This record gives sequence, C-alpha cells and structure tokens, in this order.
Amino acid sequence: MSFRIAAAPHGHSQRRTSDMMRWVCYALIPGVLVQSYFFGAGVWMQIMLAIITAYVTESLCLVARNRDARSGLRDNTALVTAVLLAISIPTLAPWWIIVLGTAFAIVVVKHIYGGMGQNLFNPAMAGYVLLLVSFPVQMTNWLPPTTISQYDLTLWQTLHTILFEYTPAGYSVEQLRTTIDGITMATPLDTVKTALDQSYTLSEIYQRPQFSVLAGVGWQWVNLAFLLGGFILLQQRIISWHIPGGLLAGLLVPALLAHLFAPSIMPGPIFHALSGATMLGAFFIATDPVSAATSNKGRFIFGLMIGLLVWVIRSWGGYPDAVAFAVLLANLSVPLIDQYTRPKVYGHQSGGQNG
Repeated sequence: MSFRIAAAPHGHSQRRTSDMMRWVCYALIPGVLVQSYFFGAGVWMQIMLAIITAYVTESLCLVARNRDARSGLRDNTALVTAVLLAISIPTLAPWWIIVLGTAFAIVVVKHIYGGMGQNLFNPAMAGYVLLLVSFPVQMTNWLPPTTISQYDLTLWQTLHTILFEYTPAGYSVEQLRTTIDGITMATPLDTVKTALDQSYTLSEIYQRPQFSVLAGVGWQWVNLAFLLGGFILLQQRIISWHIPGGLLAGLLVPALLAHLFAPSIMPGPIFHALSGATMLGAFFIATDPVSAATSNKGRFIFGLMIGLLVWVIRSWGGYPDAVAFAVLLANLSVPLIDQYTRPKVYGHQSGGQNG
C-alpha cells in the first residue's frame, strides 16, 4: 500500500501575497476605467494621492515598529487599500479627504492592530466610514455622469477643484452637480431613497434623467465593469465564489421578494445589483482574506450577512448605500461565524474524547 502525504489545512496557495494583491489591482482596472469615463479623471488623481499617502504612512509605521520598510511595502497590501478607498469616494472630493482616510486606514485600522494579517476590520471600509460620518457633505458630492452633465472639466480644472474645492472659473462642486435644467444631481440610490420619502413611486422616479434601462446612468456600467474584474479574480483563483455568491444572494433574494410584494416602492434586484458599490463590495472588499471568515461555509454565511445588511440599510436606514457599514458589522461577527463553521479537527469526537 502507498500512502499519500498531504499538507495540513492552513494555506494551500503557492502564490505570494504581493502577487495576489497585484492581481486585485489588475482586476480593478476595468471598473476604474469605466468610472473615470463617466465621472471624470478625478478618480485617477484620488488614486495617486491615496497611494502616496499609503506608502508614506506604511513606511513610517514599519520604521516605528522596527520592521524593514522596503520588504513591508512590497506585499502591496497598502496599495490595494489605497486604491479601494480612492475609488469609493467622490472624484472631486478635497485632497485632504483621501489623505486623512488613507492615513487612518493604514495607521489605526492596520498597524495598531498589529500590521498585515492582524486587522479586525477592512481598512479601506473603516477609513471610508470615518470620512462619511465626519464629512458627510464632501463624501456625498458625486458629480452627475458626464453623459448628462453640463460641465466637462479638463485635467487642470479637475486638479484645481480637488486642491482648492472650486474650479479656476470659481464653480464649486455643488454648482458642478447642477444639470442644465437646474436640478442638483444625486446618486441613483440617494435619489430613489429621497423620492420615495416624498411619496413618489418607482415608475415616476425612473423617468428622471439619471436613470437608464437597468439602473442609474453610468453606475450600471461601473458595476458591470467591476463584475468583469470579479470574474478575473475567480478565474485566477485569487478569491472563491463563496463570499460574492453569499453577498449577492443575501442582497438580491430579499430585493426580489420585496419587489414582488410592493413593486411601486421596493426597487428590484437588478437595480440593487447595479447601483452603488455592490459589485465592488462583493468581489473586492468583502473578500479581504484577513477580516473575512475562514471556512467556505463561514465565508458564504459572512457574505450572506453582508448582502442582507446592505438591503436592510438601503431600504430603511439613513444612508443610501450601505456596503461599508455592512462589511464592518460582518467583520465583528467573524469570530462567532468561525466558531460554528470551523471544520472539526481530525480525530475529534463530540463527547470530548480524542480518537
């Protein structure tokens, strides 16, 4: 007889962390390209500011902890945190917004907990929530998609607005959000939430110019692009299907049932799937291997919890999009999820005896 020797069930991937994080950045490219097309080149400027801030703060933290800064930077985890946070905020947010959020994510959320692999919360989403709660005006000033906007900013005008909070001609971000007919644009999720509170029906809301066939103008294509990036991660085995599948099931199944029950006031699953940060959250944020559950069963439950929380907060909460809050709440539940879904040790018996 021959016996097959297998490795212990710890980590089976032969890829280094730096390679996996690099593939995450590659997979983000389609979504970032589409986002920059519909919302301007400011997204690239926010990414550059975030990367610079992340590398500086990561280096300082590693030096303060007597670690090798160069080797610590090569794992690309700070890079991914910076990019995820940068593409989550409005493209014309003031420069200090992304600097503050990125520094908080790296210093407080990551290194105070012990550095790479030790953080309890997703760093990018913790930084996002800090900014959203502290600076709600700046964090909700999303521009209308360029296809329905009356302003077409150049690179210099975009940079000037990010640095000084107004264009060279003196227009503020609030003025840039106003369309030709004098309506101040909001995101599709925010528009639906506000209009429903004003007793409009969904059929009336969807007649507004910021909505298209599937969801919001621009936003639907951004989500589809991030979905494409998610398929790339799945194909490369960087992530498994359990968290994205659980998240989308937890969000879309309740949305479908609610829409069937009250079609005039409850948006359907397609709208939820292609609005806000749904696909970005499902494939790039919730799948953070450090702050997520460990077993496949636990990952599916973890994703299911996030999706359900997103739907509940979007439907009745105070914030139109809820991915960041849902992820952080689920992060808190990971120890409990792991306790009840962790595979039993070989030889373990329910009576406390070891075989």
